[in-house]
Amino acid sequence: MNTEPLLNHLVTAVMVINDDLTLGYANSAAEQLLGLGNHRLIEHKFTDCYHELSADSELLIAAIEEHQGLTVNAATIVTLDGQQHTVDITLTPIDMTDAKPQGLLELRQVDQQRRILQQLTIDAQQQAAQYLVRNLAHEIKNPLGGLRGAAQLLARELEHDEQREFTDLIIEQADRLRNLVDRLLGPQMPTEHSIHNIHEVIQKVIKLVQVTLPGNIELIQDYDPSIPDITMDQEQLQQAVLNIVQNAIQALEEGGEIRIKTRTQHQVTLGTERHKLVLALSIIDNGPGIKPELMDTLFYPMVTGREQGSGLGLSIAHNFARLHGGRIDCTSIVGQTEFTILLPVTN
Repeated sequence: MNTEPLLNHLVTAVMVINDDLTLGYANSAAEQLLGLGNHRLIEHKFTDCYHELSADSELLIAAIEEHQGLTVNAATIVTLDGQQHTVDITLTPIDMTDAKPQGLLELRQVDQQRRILQQLTIDAQQQAAQYLVRNLAHEIKNPLGGLRGAAQLLARELEHDEQREFTDLIIEQADRLRNLVDRLLGPQMPTEHSIHNIHEVIQKVIKLVQVTLPGNIELIQDYDPSIPDITMDQEQLQQAVLNIVQNAIQALEEGGEIRIKTRTQHQVTLGTERHKLVLALSIIDNGPGIKPELMDTLFYPMVTGREQGSGLGLSIAHNFARLHGGRIDCTSIVGQTEFTILLPVTN
């Protein structure tokens, strides 16, 4: 029985490698994962077929030479075209007498499972944070209102402008704290949605940022014009995109480019629901990347990697995506950070 057609129907990338990591076989899933055709894989080094792999290639060589199995969970692989994936790696030695040692290498993508788990975790964390903030908001706003009112009454009794400067400062800071609490709370229920084109939203964001865009940053627009209109709260999505684009601008202190890309994806799970078609809006910059220690808490309120940052921009963007039944994914390495807003498209 010819097993090759069966292997080509697997969703797991399957390859046969020698002890010098030369590839002798690769199925269709391996071609798709690595973004390379069979002619670029066979008889070439496995290490030449990707940009970065978190698992040391020496481990693979040692496992083949010592005839030992190897398993690496949740490894990160960056392909030659810059795509980042999370894979479970399994290497199984192949028994072949009078032949060079070989191993069966399997790479199983776990991006979708990881993203679903990450989304559910972030949603749970945000709901817990929102619950805490809502309880605190009542306790904070009442004293702030009393403080502000007392400062206004005191200002009326003061005769000199120099003295009113202090009451004005109290009022100003009370308003700032109230606005901060309001931003932390944000909308928690879906607002009224209507049908709009996502590219109209993006163009409004571009007009806003171009006013203050540094000359050493280039905005590149890469749209799929066939994307259908979707139901949305236009202002919420505009704010979500604006927050991410502004973060990208701030990351490019030395200059660079920001690419805004729209595409569609098929059969994507958002939350616990699987959708036939989703809109993928990506904001990609070629800056220094996000610190690895921030990646797991990136969308939590008050988490920021900048000294002057509030830590609210991405949290608000994530909340707006959630209210639209979507999510935001993020991958980041040095030279490429990509935020992707995924939104369901209903026919």
